[in-house]
Amino acid sequence: MDILISPLVNMLLLLYGALGNSFVMAIIVATIVIRLITLPLTLPQQRNSRKMAELAPQLEELKKKYGNDRNKFAQAQMALYKENKVNMFGGCLPLILQLVIMIAFYQALTGSLATNPLQLQQLSHRVLPNLISLIPIDPHFLIYDLGLPGILPSVEQGLSPLVAQLLVFILPALVVVTTYLSQKLMATPSADPSQASMTRQMNIIMPMMFGLFALQFASGLSIYFIVSNVVGAVQSWFMLRRWKQKPLLAAETAPAPTSKGSKPLPAPADNKAVVSSKASKPLKSPVGDGNKKKE
Repeated sequence: MDILISPLVNMLLLLYGALGNSFVMAIIVATIVIRLITLPLTLPQQRNSRKMAELAPQLEELKKKYGNDRNKFAQAQMALYKENKVNMFGGCLPLILQLVIMIAFYQALTGSLATNPLQLQQLSHRVLPNLISLIPIDPHFLIYDLGLPGILPSVEQGLSPLVAQLLVFILPALVVVTTYLSQKLMATPSADPSQASMTRQMNIIMPMMFGLFALQFASGLSIYFIVSNVVGAVQSWFMLRRWKQKPLLAAETAPAPTSKGSKPLPAPADNKAVVSSKASKPLKSPVGDGNKKKE
């Protein structure tokens, strides 16, 4: 984990100095940079999910074909995914990577906002020599201390308990809303009712879980969640718009529309051959019959 924390700490300090000693702007820009770096991993995940959505009609046909035989359906499904280069487990790696980056970013965030001598000494071992002059960092942003959860104690003392609680819930509420929006745009329709139900449940559970994280951890992590979700939602919107205009799967992979009980028509070449063969049969000559009667 330290291999990620030290570069993140130095990136935050570098951006903090370059952006006029604004730590919230450093968090925002660092989050966008992280999203761009991880784009080569998240984009194949979205492409894979989109392919699965485009194959949903064919999966429905396979279900009708094999009925309750789950083994044959599973084999046919795997063959269909293999033919169209779809990885059923392609979304696991990006999710694990996002979790690792989230933990590393939180530790880099709290490590950068060192307040006591011991934390400052630990931070000095991570920071490049030309960035040490930026320490200590000013963590204040509006009514928040980016290194602590909730609002500033000085602000809370001058407000009624109800208003103070409402202000505490502002950032977590934004985390929940942006997470839900991002998950909603990234989710793909499924032909399997159980999988569709699981997707709907995850679209509710994940935002609530990240909202609880935002309540308990530093406010700077909430800024990271919000910016990351907004960037992800914009990326998903553009990709969905592009894929609607140009599907990922070729047109020939789509199942041909056929009516029930219909039989395939013979090829035109065969029809011509049949017609020509019928037309080429010689007709019986009536002249021969007349000669026999005369005899």
